[in-house]
Amino acid sequence: MPVAETAMSATDVLLSEGVILLGVAVAFVLLFRRFGLGAVLGYLVAGALVGPQGLGLVGGAESKLAIAEIGIVLLLFLVGLELHPARLWRLKRDIFALGLAQVVLCGLALTAIIFYSTGFTWGAAIALGLPLALSSTAQVLPSLKSSGRINSPFGEKVFSILLFQDLSIVPLITIVAALSRNPADAGGPPGWMLAGYTVAAIMGLVLAGRFILRPLLNLVGRQGERELFVAVGLFTVLAAASVMHSLHLSTALGAFVAGVMLADSPYRHEIELDVEPFRSILLGLFFLAVGMVLDLRAVAANPLFVIGMAAMLVATKAAIITLLARLFGMAWQQALSAGLLLSQGGEFGFVLFAQAQNAYLIAPQGASLFSAIVTFSMATTPFLMLFARRFEFAPPKDRDDLPGPEDAPRGTAIIVGYGRFGQTVAQMLMGHGFGVVLIDKKPAQIEVSSRFDMKVYYGDGTRIDLLHRAGADEARLIAFCIDDPSLDGRVLQPIAEAFPQAALMARVFDRRQLLALQDIDLAGVVREVFELAVCMGVQAMQTLGVPQEEVEEVERQYRENDGQRLALQIEHGNLLAAKDLMYRPGRGMRLHARGDGEEA
Repeated sequence: MPVAETAMSATDVLLSEGVILLGVAVAFVLLFRRFGLGAVLGYLVAGALVGPQGLGLVGGAESKLAIAEIGIVLLLFLVGLELHPARLWRLKRDIFALGLAQVVLCGLALTAIIFYSTGFTWGAAIALGLPLALSSTAQVLPSLKSSGRINSPFGEKVFSILLFQDLSIVPLITIVAALSRNPADAGGPPGWMLAGYTVAAIMGLVLAGRFILRPLLNLVGRQGERELFVAVGLFTVLAAASVMHSLHLSTALGAFVAGVMLADSPYRHEIELDVEPFRSILLGLFFLAVGMVLDLRAVAANPLFVIGMAAMLVATKAAIITLLARLFGMAWQQALSAGLLLSQGGEFGFVLFAQAQNAYLIAPQGASLFSAIVTFSMATTPFLMLFARRFEFAPPKDRDDLPGPEDAPRGTAIIVGYGRFGQTVAQMLMGHGFGVVLIDKKPAQIEVSSRFDMKVYYGDGTRIDLLHRAGADEARLIAFCIDDPSLDGRVLQPIAEAFPQAALMARVFDRRQLLALQDIDLAGVVREVFELAVCMGVQAMQTLGVPQEEVEEVERQYRENDGQRLALQIEHGNLLAAKDLMYRPGRGMRLHARGDGEEA
């Protein structure tokens, strides 16, 4: 009976705490996203509110933090899935030169600041300063992934720094262990042995991925069971992490290596889709737990110290990383953007502070204070990201070859966005003799276009003042060819009102974005993959031997059917509207020739 009562009590606690955590998290994330502050800050505030130092609604923050760190492991696994070994080799200079310089210089600078501004010993200052050199992978990488910048030159440099930071966890653990004043640590493995473990573990994971995991995925692929892909994906991540953990190494590094080994697997996308929901949930729980472990009493007792040190941390890292990025070939604006993105403390700081505490290098109060400093620095990231995006796409100030559209001759049409999509639209209009003004906000794209003797003007084409300077008052057409899911009615409605004589056209990502533009009077809207998909469908039927007249009839009916669905979805404002019109197995069109040529 007592066992049953205990089990029931544990279940009750789990359910009640789960409801509270998820409910408060959803509310705060929605609120913070509504004001453009990002989900991470919402999770942190929610955790601080319900945690032991807040309202005390949920306990066990440390245990939840330990579990939620699996979210970081999953994040590194997903990043590894996007990186082929050949690409990693190409990034070796940025990883091992830029990354090393960042960790060493930031670590030494922060160590000196802590030593000279506090009463800590050199050993304590090193144990605190070096971990502060690490940035928050869990904050920065999702931002790069969601915006599609992780594969850009800018994103690759930022990722290279983050990757080396994760690699540096092993030597940082070794340094803290070497400084330890705890006799119990004397029996631990020496640093050279940890380094050997790292190399051996990585080689073992590579071999296991090649000779065990890939054959297993081929077997699962033949079975066609989605649940098995979920199980294999999670097994891969947890197995790699557990191997590294058993050797006192970075669990995230193990997961990353496992991801790289599967980067060229035909099942990569399937695994990524299956693992992604777990990553999102556990990362959210991680930041909730970080907010919960924040010692608000320690912060209240030393508010100026915590805030001042957090500001010093952000400023120091931003300055050093900006200078290093500039030395490694980035423009000033992009270098500053990288510095701002990586200026916060990282989640691995909590782990290293705990180790420093166990090594008798710092007192528990010191670990709490610096955990609060890291948390406060992480809270600045959503705000700094807003500035970072502006700097990233800003034109270099020391160049005069990126003129604004005020210098452009007036044209019939304005094309906003001169990427692959905009190039086709613009060149077709030019081919008919229309004057076209081209606008793009990416200097790299402008530079490439100039090599083909195309004059593209710098600027954000969604700004009304810039469109005025580009001659939108006289233009007959403004076409938004940018790849931007945030292009919606709030952006285009003021433009439509400011330039009523100009027809507006827009490129949209999918039906959801199209529905967000339903209240705008658009002369044309194109879903970016729709026409290509129809084209491949036509080619597929031709390849399968379908007569050409039937191919054309299927295409005509499909376009007509899709138009009907789209009209009903816009009318009801719901993607599920008219779902009965979708083609499904057994319900597609079958054309039978009749004597009069009509379809059956």
